[in-house]
Amino acid sequence: MKKFVAMLLALLMVITACVAVAEADVITVGIVNNPPSESGYREANVKDFEAVFTAENGYEAKTFYSLKNDEQLAAAQQFITDGVDYLLISAAETTGWDAVLQSAQENGIGVFLFDRMIDCDEELYVAAVVSDMANQGKLAVEWLIAQNLEAYNIIHIQGAMGSDAQIGRTGALDEKVAADEAWKIVVQQTATWDEAEAKKIVEAVISAKTPFNIIYAENDGMAKGAVAALDEAGITHGVGKDVIVMGFDCNRWALRELLAGNWNYDGQCSPFQAEVISGLIQKLEAGEDLALEAKKIISEEKGFDAKTLTQADIDTYGLGE
Repeated sequence: MKKFVAMLLALLMVITACVAVAEADVITVGIVNNPPSESGYREANVKDFEAVFTAENGYEAKTFYSLKNDEQLAAAQQFITDGVDYLLISAAETTGWDAVLQSAQENGIGVFLFDRMIDCDEELYVAAVVSDMANQGKLAVEWLIAQNLEAYNIIHIQGAMGSDAQIGRTGALDEKVAADEAWKIVVQQTATWDEAEAKKIVEAVISAKTPFNIIYAENDGMAKGAVAALDEAGITHGVGKDVIVMGFDCNRWALRELLAGNWNYDGQCSPFQAEVISGLIQKLEAGEDLALEAKKIISEEKGFDAKTLTQADIDTYGLGE
């Protein structure tokens, strides 16, 4: 009997040790992101991270979603308190993150930025896998310049103010308007990525009978809301029509609007950063030196013109269904 008990205790010790090793091998990540309801882009972005940071891939993922920077900051600090191994952040705003990032560094937690940049010292994060939002704005404005319009009267519908996406997509347009008196902003107002709010902005301009011929909306959802207001007012839009419609993100349904000639331009914003970040984490866990050429890893992106867009482009680059 004693021999049996001794064997049983030994077996339990082995099992306990195996469980401890298994738990030690699990990599914990705290993911701070914007909610999937923000846009079709964000829904694809969230799904991408959910698909990569799984138990099957050796991760325990804790997630927090908010459009409010202060709520994101509090969640990130809680993840640090919880002792996650890595902190992954898509910030609602570019500023205010220094204290949290310093806290992560002091606690030996590796930080990865994704989708959007944060205004901070690059020593506070391991790498940033992001879109070049300023280049997205530049490509859109260059496309608009190439249309050689007699007048540029623009309804500019902005995203969440202070976000990297809003700052980048606004910057090039503001710069062009300031430099060229032929370019006029009829209204410049945030709809905070919301379709219904964008519709209200355009309805107000229509009601005021202010002339305009361009909708520059900083995401597809807001462009959709703007178009709904045009349709209700009987104003034509798209290729060869009264109003040029521009969006960003390349949702599949939005690209179909381009293909049908109802919209004119859509700027690509890639939501797929999770696999790249996971690869970097795995290298760190294996004790490898990342030896990155640059801490900022930029997703390759382009802009699409309704006149040249193909179904193959939609199949390749479209997000969602």
